[in-house]
Amino acid sequence: MIKKALFLALSLLSFAPGWSENAAERTKRDFQQLGLPLYEGNKTTILPTGEIKFHDLFEAVEKAEKYILMDYFKFQQDSICGILIEKLCRKAGEGVQVYVLFDSFGNHDSDFPLSDTLQANIRKAGVNIAAFDPVRFPWINHLMHRDHHKIAIIDGKMVYTGGMNVADYYLHGKPKVGKWRDMHIRMDGPIVEAYEELFWKMWDKAAPSPLPLWGSASKPPHSDDEEKTLPQKGSGEAAVAFASRWPKETPKIMRQTYCIAIDNAEHLVQIVNPYAMLFGEVRASLRRALERGVRVQFMVSTRSDGKINDDVIGLEMRKLMNRGAEVFYYNDGFHHSKIMMIDSLFCTVGTTNLDARSLCFDYEVNAFIFDPATTHQLQQIFSDDVERSSTLLTPEVFKERFPLRRRIRGRIYTISKRFL
Repeated sequence: MIKKALFLALSLLSFAPGWSENAAERTKRDFQQLGLPLYEGNKTTILPTGEIKFHDLFEAVEKAEKYILMDYFKFQQDSICGILIEKLCRKAGEGVQVYVLFDSFGNHDSDFPLSDTLQANIRKAGVNIAAFDPVRFPWINHLMHRDHHKIAIIDGKMVYTGGMNVADYYLHGKPKVGKWRDMHIRMDGPIVEAYEELFWKMWDKAAPSPLPLWGSASKPPHSDDEEKTLPQKGSGEAAVAFASRWPKETPKIMRQTYCIAIDNAEHLVQIVNPYAMLFGEVRASLRRALERGVRVQFMVSTRSDGKINDDVIGLEMRKLMNRGAEVFYYNDGFHHSKIMMIDSLFCTVGTTNLDARSLCFDYEVNAFIFDPATTHQLQQIFSDDVERSSTLLTPEVFKERFPLRRRIRGRIYTISKRFL
């Protein structure tokens, strides 16, 4: 209890007047210079487990009146996906317009991919479903820029996003790693507009055939002819900056936003990320933060879905530890969350892994949420995980967990991926 109390006390120091007030404001200004829009007045709801996320999403789907938009890296053909598909087909039968987009490579890489037969049946039920960049010969042409989004939008009122695909293992885990820990966020307010525009942009790229009529309108809401307005302020408390990685348009945006946030931190950076192989620029920002005396806390998983990845991550975490960072290994399954908290003032939740694939190749999206209450909720979850389920990395722990063969293997793989 003493350890937890000390942890929380240090995390909450930034609420003192004048302690870290400028970190969030500087980040907002830097984001504005990058051209990122800021949407004011949003309501945010952290969904910290698969059970909570799917329960909340299913309720929203059942209440949908106009349209449902979903864009996920993968829908795994299992029980949770079956429940969702049944609900979507029923809503389509009630006249709700339903659009579903999934990544073709993600589907092929799934343990239980969506079959052609199931997709045909979904279309017969009135649901518009499409695969992003179908994987076909020559296969290598389709492996670089994948749709890594996890987005669901209901009636333009709310958006769900975060690290979860649609699959049973977010509830029941996997034999190899045990529990599969992840989290999502629901946002209600003006920020939904940004995610909706992103969805339609992805849909146009994946399914260029004409869209059905949108209700009584002659054009869908993403039409270029539609009059554009500036984001309106909602009734919530959170300002949200929207960062979307589009390979040819904003290829560096995730590296830039993460680095800006870390570089503006004054006393505390907390990160949870499953594939923290740390592309160079982000690694450099973390090192600069440590040199400034900023407290850096990083959480990775003891068990994950890739042994070689674990070895590379282990070497990166040792480097951070040697520079003064606190590295926590999460022991209660695989922590797949992708979150960061800065100075107890703002945070990010999204789809981006801290590896070259997410930072340099895939379509990704993150919300940077300028709201101390949301940030503190994520910090409380982080604190609980540290207290209950984590091991602090020390030189002795590293030596025990990473014998020489694993260090050699990690080093070889690190060298081989430098061309990325």
